[in-house]
Amino acid sequence: MKIKVAIVTSLNSLRRNPMRALLTTLGIVIGIASVITMMEIGQGSSEAIKKVISGMGANSIIIFPESSMSFGVRYGAGGVKTLTPDDCKAIIKECPSVRNAAPLVYARGQVVYGSKNWSPSSIMGSNPGFLDVRDWENMSEGECFTDRDVMNANRVCVIGRTVAKELFENECPVDKEIRILNVPFKVVGVLSPKGANMMGMDQDDIIIAPWTTVKYRVSGSGQNLINQAATTSAAASTVNSTSSIYPNTAVKFYPDQSTVQIANYMMYTRFANISQIFAAAKSSEEVDSAIREITQLLRQRHHLKDGAPNDFTIRNLNEILNTLTKTTKLVTNLLLCIAMVSLLVGGVGIMNIMLVCVSERTREIGIRMAVGARQRDILRQFLTEAVILCLAGGIIGIIIGHGGSMILAGILGWPMSASPEAITLAFAVSAGVGIAFGYYPAWKASKLDPIEALRYE
Repeated sequence: MKIKVAIVTSLNSLRRNPMRALLTTLGIVIGIASVITMMEIGQGSSEAIKKVISGMGANSIIIFPESSMSFGVRYGAGGVKTLTPDDCKAIIKECPSVRNAAPLVYARGQVVYGSKNWSPSSIMGSNPGFLDVRDWENMSEGECFTDRDVMNANRVCVIGRTVAKELFENECPVDKEIRILNVPFKVVGVLSPKGANMMGMDQDDIIIAPWTTVKYRVSGSGQNLINQAATTSAAASTVNSTSSIYPNTAVKFYPDQSTVQIANYMMYTRFANISQIFAAAKSSEEVDSAIREITQLLRQRHHLKDGAPNDFTIRNLNEILNTLTKTTKLVTNLLLCIAMVSLLVGGVGIMNIMLVCVSERTREIGIRMAVGARQRDILRQFLTEAVILCLAGGIIGIIIGHGGSMILAGILGWPMSASPEAITLAFAVSAGVGIAFGYYPAWKASKLDPIEALRYE
């Protein structure tokens, strides 16, 4: 029996009892729909993670201060800051694999414009290089502050689209004055929109100003007297004169690197150092070499002896991306295994129904054999019926699964992405289930004795 004849014969047989055929494929439909939904949501999640990581800056490297000991007490990571602005400058100058780097300091508080106020998710101090590191160079309005603004601790800032919307609505924010923690700032630019990050936080709810301004005019406004009192003792002689932020004070607030790293007194270092350093490698291939160069440079600058642990931690976004991608794949594969149980149940249902069909059509099988049908013809016919049932269920399952993933994406906001691989896999699995679970009934039908089959009532 040719394949075409077998298909036509199988379709005619299935057409006689469409309700049975529909119920037979129900398990396959549920299983394939589950597989398609899980794979599309899983792939959508992976692509969303990659997009978020890319939005944070391609080839980015983040340097954190490590935990430190002070008077016998261990502070958590970043508890005693061991990174200085000069570390950032040295990374740019002495690490050939690094494209750019930016220091980071943070503040939290309320921002006021006229009668409106807003509390941004992030008030950040950095330099103009931060936008390059984060691939955030396109300004929606205005321009970024300059290195001279950083040097002079000028009260200027750029704001995210969310802050602009909350404070200014339809008004142009450029050249307007806002107050951050009661300190006046001039808005010089509005950042282009970025959207949410991997944690769901709004990246446009941000204000970026020169790090010197944020550290010494905003974050440090309540700590001046404490630091003055602390540094007027013996440590005062170790403080250099490179900072002119407070020209009217006798004591400067910018200790040099050796004082910070060797003394490691929290009272001295907390006010002088920075929270993080954001760096970017020149290419993805140079990320590992950039990390090695940064590690070697910082250990040298921090006077760490051989064998001593680093007083900093380096993370790169590729590591974060790989970890999140592996986690997403693990969860997706787990859900796929659960969906495969539905396919297994559907396959067992196919086999049971086909066995019933063989019993009901025993006389028909005997007549076919009597007029010349061979065993392989009977085997091919019933096997074809099983495969057609499974492929029909697979097609319906693909449509339902794709529709289900779109509904979940619309209602719950889950990311989804149409996957050609999932559709190909669904067809292959459907055909495989039909062959695997339809073979035994087909084989049993082909082994019937024609004489006994003709006697069957």
